[in-house]
Amino acid sequence: MSRKRRSFDVSFKLQVVQMIKDQGLSVAQVCRDMNLGETAVRRWLQQYEAELSGQPGIGKPLTPEQQRIRQLEAELRQLKQDNELLKKASAFFARELK
Repeated sequence: MSRKRRSFDVSFKLQVVQMIKDQGLSVAQVCRDMNLGETAVRRWLQQYEAELSGQPGIGKPLTPEQQRIRQLEAELRQLKQDNELLKKASAFFARELK
C-alpha cells in the first residue's frame, strides 16, 4: 500500500517556518502538532534562511522577494532569447538585401 505524497502551498510552508522562528517552537513540536515530516520542515527552514541571506534556495521560493526575483529571472531569460533571435533575423535579412 503506497502513501500519497502530500504537497503544500507556499503560504502554508511560510506559516510553519514562522511558527518556528517567531514563536520559538521546536521543529519536533510543530511537526507533531501539524502531522508533518521533520525532514520537509527542516528543508523549508533551510530554504527560508537561504532566501533571507540573498541566496536562491532550493525549490519554490518562500519569500515574496525571492518569488519576484525568480519571475524576473525567467522574464530576463526569455528576453535574451528573443534578442538573440532578432539579431539572427536581422543578419539574415541584411545578407538578403546585398
